[in-house]
Amino acid sequence: MTYQQTLDYLYARLPMYHRVGVAAYKANLDNTTKLAELLGKPHTQLNCIHVGGTNGKGSSSHILAAVLQNCGYKVGLYTSPHLIDFRERIKINGKLIPKHFVVEFVEKYKDAFKKIKPSFFEWTFALALDSFVKEGVDVAIIEVGLGGRLDSTNIITPQVSLITNISLDHTNLLGSTLDEIGREKAGIIKKRVPVVISQYQSETASMFNAVAREKKSPIEYADRNYKITDSKIIGNEMRLTVLNRTTNQSDTYELDLTGRYQAKNFLGVLNVLQFVEKAGYILEPERVKAAFKQVVKLTGLRGRWEKLNDKPLIIADTGHNEDGIKQVIENLKHLAYDKLHFVFGAVNDKDVSAILALLPKEAEYYFVKASIPRALNEKKLLKLAHTFKLQGQAFSSVELGLKAAKKAAKKTDCIFIGGSTFVVGDVLALLKEK
Repeated sequence: MTYQQTLDYLYARLPMYHRVGVAAYKANLDNTTKLAELLGKPHTQLNCIHVGGTNGKGSSSHILAAVLQNCGYKVGLYTSPHLIDFRERIKINGKLIPKHFVVEFVEKYKDAFKKIKPSFFEWTFALALDSFVKEGVDVAIIEVGLGGRLDSTNIITPQVSLITNISLDHTNLLGSTLDEIGREKAGIIKKRVPVVISQYQSETASMFNAVAREKKSPIEYADRNYKITDSKIIGNEMRLTVLNRTTNQSDTYELDLTGRYQAKNFLGVLNVLQFVEKAGYILEPERVKAAFKQVVKLTGLRGRWEKLNDKPLIIADTGHNEDGIKQVIENLKHLAYDKLHFVFGAVNDKDVSAILALLPKEAEYYFVKASIPRALNEKKLLKLAHTFKLQGQAFSSVELGLKAAKKAAKKTDCIFIGGSTFVVGDVLALLKEK
């Protein structure tokens, strides 16, 4: 099979959560364990960093990968979902794994996998582990897919774990309160393995502390160890002055990710790097700082407050739940523009009402349907939006919605694209085709 035929085969045969939703979710580690045994237990042959949480885990994973890569290590990076190319999920030193890796893996194991009946995510994680071992990575940064306790990635025993923050998302699977969701995320805390929590939250702190005590795992809250004393967006960089509360010394860092929410992720990364050094990695301060300035270049990270055009200003961001949209709106407040055009889409298993209630009423909306089966119908979205006094039109595709927004926008306006990771993915795919 060709690479495309291989992907078509997988999409047709393996249930994929990001396309169809809950029907693809496997709430146990049985299949992943069987796949790992079939492959010779590759997860036991890797040095790993495990990254979970609700928002920010993808960005944090990429920042960590950039630092280790720039410090001379061969770094495997496993994240999800992908925006354009399936292979974005599995990178080594910022490069997508070769297409032939995917083809050969499927050809070699497809008969054995038929008996196991894995989900798309379980299969993909197995491919990542196999690739990282065969390529001899020094360290693998592994992002949790969904939840933590029952996520496929939870078969690993990392050198350090990072949990970014806890907010309401996937409530149909993980629980309806921050405490319930937090308990699922806390499932990645392993015995005697240090864990960093990026953001102290009163609703979840006592639970995290109790789990860490039970597991005899050192636990630290990054925003209690560090404090941002100054933050500025200068051009295409965010400049952060950070006080280390332990040493009482300040340092300034420049990050090429300008979403203001990245400040919270950054503190988590700084704290994790202390444990990474304790594990024996050599991190030269100047190389670390240089990595922060080129995360996108080193890792290929896309869709995080990404500027796509200047006049009009066009920005895309993958924030897709209540907390993520709050961060988007906060970022928009710091921009200068005459009118806001909002290209917005959602998936059909989210609490869209909670998100629509947050959106600015003065914007012009272009409600769109992303190119996945799980996308919410644009007409239903428009009808629901009207109940929140949001004005706009419905479009059957992201492409049509974006075209209309571009046609209506003046050079002094802003077009924001978001609401769903898959809306952003469709836009980036369109740009790639041009």
